[in-house]
Amino acid sequence: MDPLETRELVEKSPTDSSRKDDCQSSKTCSRTSPLYILMEPFQWLQMLSSQLNPTFIFGVVVVYGFSQGLSGSFFKVVTDYYWKDVQKVQPSAVQLYMGLYYIPWVMKPIWGLFTDVFPVRGYKRRPYFIVAGVLGCASALMIALLGKVPIAVALSCLIGITAGVAIADVTIDACIAKNSIEIRALAPDMQSLCGFCSSLGALIGYSSSGFFVHHLGPQAALVLLAVPPALLIVLGFVIYEVRSTSLQSEKKKAVEGLQIALRGMSKTIKLPQVWKPSLYMYLSLALSISTHEGHFYWYTDPKAGPAFSQEFVGIIYAVGALASIAGVLIYQKALKNCPFRSLILYAQLLYGMSGMLDLTFVLRWNLALGIPDYFFVIAEECVSRIISRIRWMPMIVLSTRLCPLGIEGTFFALLMCIDSLGSLSSKWGGGVVLHLFHVTRTDFTNLWLVILIRNFLRFATLGLIFLVPRGDQADSLIPSDILTANSAASLDDDGLELVPVKETSEEVQLLIDEK
Repeated sequence: MDPLETRELVEKSPTDSSRKDDCQSSKTCSRTSPLYILMEPFQWLQMLSSQLNPTFIFGVVVVYGFSQGLSGSFFKVVTDYYWKDVQKVQPSAVQLYMGLYYIPWVMKPIWGLFTDVFPVRGYKRRPYFIVAGVLGCASALMIALLGKVPIAVALSCLIGITAGVAIADVTIDACIAKNSIEIRALAPDMQSLCGFCSSLGALIGYSSSGFFVHHLGPQAALVLLAVPPALLIVLGFVIYEVRSTSLQSEKKKAVEGLQIALRGMSKTIKLPQVWKPSLYMYLSLALSISTHEGHFYWYTDPKAGPAFSQEFVGIIYAVGALASIAGVLIYQKALKNCPFRSLILYAQLLYGMSGMLDLTFVLRWNLALGIPDYFFVIAEECVSRIISRIRWMPMIVLSTRLCPLGIEGTFFALLMCIDSLGSLSSKWGGGVVLHLFHVTRTDFTNLWLVILIRNFLRFATLGLIFLVPRGDQADSLIPSDILTANSAASLDDDGLELVPVKETSEEVQLLIDEK
């Protein structure tokens, strides 16, 4: 080689190397730029829409964003004031009434059986969205427009509203469970989407609830709860679903499908890797007794409590919804690949520690430290909601991992039924403890002791962590032969086309890495 050419190569080499370094640094800078961070959620949604049917994404937004998030948050604030100011009942009684709200959620396996094995005119999903919407609309309009009604009638209407939400939830959860099995790599992303929509809807509901309660009153504000069920009716007509052409054999298929579902559920729930985490999920919820109504009555009491206004109560919950979104982002960015047991262990430990903030607030130690009530309650709400979301999401992902293909809707509904029983036990347990310690509409002397008992039970749950599997969140936790058997024995695949099956899990994971 000519010496001149050699010198030119030597001179060009550092330049080329520096150009590569500049290129890599520019990519790194672009990933940390505000524009990239702002566009990343939209790119993530675009990726999900490309891998999943867009009508499925729309269904998640309607059910989790509007029906559960917005309606659920609005329902929580408005009904609290309804029982307190319109019906004028004690906090311990409201806790028992709230426990009854969970009855439709306890019945989720029944709704799951209907959606899995009882198609209506060839459709397995659409009719149940419509039924849920009609039931929710009728119940909301009845309690809002009939004036003050007996407690039994009011309770029936409120249970009807929650029943509409529960039916829609189990229908969309069947789609989520199926997608989580077929594309395992996207299971955490789907749960993140659900959590994000739920938190965003809750933010809107909480932010507006105090305003509407103040200007319309608790009863008139209930009429707005008819709007999300109306969207469920629309969803039932627009969601894409392939209609079965064998309508004459639907009854026979339904009976066969019911038998298959029951056998599959019985076989699966007996597996140690299934019943152990299911037991943990129930006990972790049931042992953390709810003291919500005691807190609410104390929040709004002008003598014993800080006397928060209706608007500020809504703001407290709205800030909590923002914190829930932050919890979803933390899980999505840093925790979705952590092993189940380690993540749930530390989340439960933080959950127990966060409960001490409630104790500090009720005993007014925050004032002794010079921290105003308004600042402290918002900080406490943020911390508790972030930790609650981080604690809850891996348990939902774990539930999807325990579902056999073919009866995924029914079995996921069974697991959610167990969770609902835990929440019901939490509400009723809290109501009993509030009653035993004589926490009433005006007497909050022993409220701090109730909170202390609740916090002790949260820490006690750590002793049950051995029931949670050690596997990663992308692992298959049940034997593959159960998945194969139930899949082969299931009904013809004439249901909702939600996922382009040509994509494999490995291809989807590569796509996620590229994003």
